[in-house]
Amino acid sequence: MTRVLIADDQSMVRRGLRLILESEPGMEVVGEAADGQEAVIAARRLRPEVVLMDIQMPGVDGLEAAATILAEPEAPRIIMLTTFDLDEYVYQSLRVGASGFLLKNSSPEQLVLAIQVVARGEALLDPAVTRRVIERFGVTATTALPRPGLDELTPRESEVLILIARGLSNAEIGDALVVAPGTVKTHVAAVLAKLGLRDRTQAVVVAYEQGLVRPGQA
Repeated sequence: MTRVLIADDQSMVRRGLRLILESEPGMEVVGEAADGQEAVIAARRLRPEVVLMDIQMPGVDGLEAAATILAEPEAPRIIMLTTFDLDEYVYQSLRVGASGFLLKNSSPEQLVLAIQVVARGEALLDPAVTRRVIERFGVTATTALPRPGLDELTPRESEVLILIARGLSNAEIGDALVVAPGTVKTHVAAVLAKLGLRDRTQAVVVAYEQGLVRPGQA
């Protein structure tokens, strides 16, 4: 059973999302929040596995609330919700560590699939999309703080991180480095663990912000 918390300042939106999810086997809506502050409190109290977080809310907005929630131990996965398909919102969501980004006019099937994807520990955004967004809005290595754990990567793990940032799949990384798929999976897991990342999408953000990959690089 996947435990879901819904955070949105519009009661009709919360009700609609609840109705969709409560009709889906294997999903349980454990609570609702009408603003970011309520979302933070509810996440601490209810311990959901996934939070559906509206970006634009009064007071503490969704981005600030997500950053607070994700900074805590055993944090849930967060999917950011918005009515606007803007790359800037996608980038800000990635910056705070959200696992995905979904438009409010997405179909019920897309909503359910998104929750299932992030609940499995996967990212909702394709690395190629992430790269496009970061190239438009990302900070450069001259303004980014050093990432803890980056100096702990082995040379091969650093190579894998760069290839992830360029949008390569595990199979493509294996071909590029002439190693077995299982070896690539081990390296990817080590990169995520050492950098304290949840998924490959966050790895793309780190690689760009630390200057390991430059905008426009193939």
